[in-house]
Amino acid sequence: MALQNVDSRPKADPSASLYLPSSGFVRLPGILAPNGPIPVSRSTWWAGIKDGRYPKPVKLGPRITAWRVEDIRALIAGAANDR
Repeated sequence: MALQNVDSRPKADPSASLYLPSSGFVRLPGILAPNGPIPVSRSTWWAGIKDGRYPKPVKLGPRITAWRVEDIRALIAGAANDR
């Protein structure tokens, strides 16, 4: 009898990784790859904010930074139009 390696962790739904709510705020892990639609690193993201390439964040609390979903959607739409 052979033993099988069983991974009990839930499998990620690939379509869920590209999901953005229709309005509200989204935190950085929901924006950047592999969970989000923007394929850049954290350091590139923060440098892009400083340069004005990416939208500025909103502080929701002393340790909570988020971005408006509308701003992220506009960034994605603008990148699609540049192609």
